[in-house]
Amino acid sequence: MSSGGGPRRKKGGHEEHEEHVNHERWLVSYADMLTLLFVLFVVLYSMSNIDKAKFAELAAGLSEGFGASSAAFQGSQANLDGAGQATTVVPIDPGVNPGEGGDGTENMTKEQKAAVARAVQAEDRKQASANAKAATKEAENLKEIEHRIADALAKAKLLNQVKFTINERGLVVTIVTNEVVFAGNRAELKQGGRTILNAIAPTLAKLPNNIEVDGNTNQLKAAVTYYPSGWELSAARASTTVRYLVGHGLAKDRMSAVGFSDTKPLIDPKDPRSVTMNRRVDVVVLTTLNAEQAALVPAAAGADAKLHTGETTAEANAKAKAATTESSTGSNPTTTTD
Repeated sequence: MSSGGGPRRKKGGHEEHEEHVNHERWLVSYADMLTLLFVLFVVLYSMSNIDKAKFAELAAGLSEGFGASSAAFQGSQANLDGAGQATTVVPIDPGVNPGEGGDGTENMTKEQKAAVARAVQAEDRKQASANAKAATKEAENLKEIEHRIADALAKAKLLNQVKFTINERGLVVTIVTNEVVFAGNRAELKQGGRTILNAIAPTLAKLPNNIEVDGNTNQLKAAVTYYPSGWELSAARASTTVRYLVGHGLAKDRMSAVGFSDTKPLIDPKDPRSVTMNRRVDVVVLTTLNAEQAALVPAAAGADAKLHTGETTAEANAKAKAATTESSTGSNPTTTTD
């Protein structure tokens, strides 16, 4: 203390200076906070501006990845340009046109909705084109199998015993059982049936396709002697055919047997021919396509989608040659002078 009893000063007089500095430090933190807020709002603004072309590309990519029929945009964040811009993709109901609203796209602009709609429609067209090409190729493959089976049957002089159809299941080889393959009310193969199966088994054995054998009875209400009903009889005939084919080179795990009784007539039961035609065994070379593509196969097969006599390779080649000649003649007509 001083001799006058007044307050004692700090040595060097630095206390007031330190207090002054502490009062001004908040300005630095405040400036930092303002800078961060400014950056935040810049980022938010940049995220709100969507490049429409890149958004359409994103929509097309997601549509392709999840399948055109689903259009399943899952609300995940996607980087649009690799530079940090991102947007949230809103879920879209696949049953609603994205351009009409009310489908989870309310936050999109009209242009954005139109871009998504165009992307999905383009993917739909692309998928439809791919399905049509696959169906056309499959119809050609099934027709080629028919040629090979018909060649074997023609060699054994049995081509008139079998009919063919190409449908959404694949190639159907119909063997009419009228006392040639099975006796009435019986499921034991007769010699005629064994001869037909002997002719087609080597071709079927070389195929990668699975094979289904369907047993069918006619619509007559006659009593079934050895089986409780037509269900057991048709299933027994299908099983007998499968066992015979397995014994002649076909892999067991490729085969299946189904009995349909009289529920799948080949022709109208009122038709007099139904008594013999509907009593049959169908050997089905199953298609490898998915359901969407397989549904297009009958249209791609054209006339072959109807029941027809098998066409041999020689007949197919002759028809193709005739068609080529006709086309060539039609495109280069001969001119004459008076």
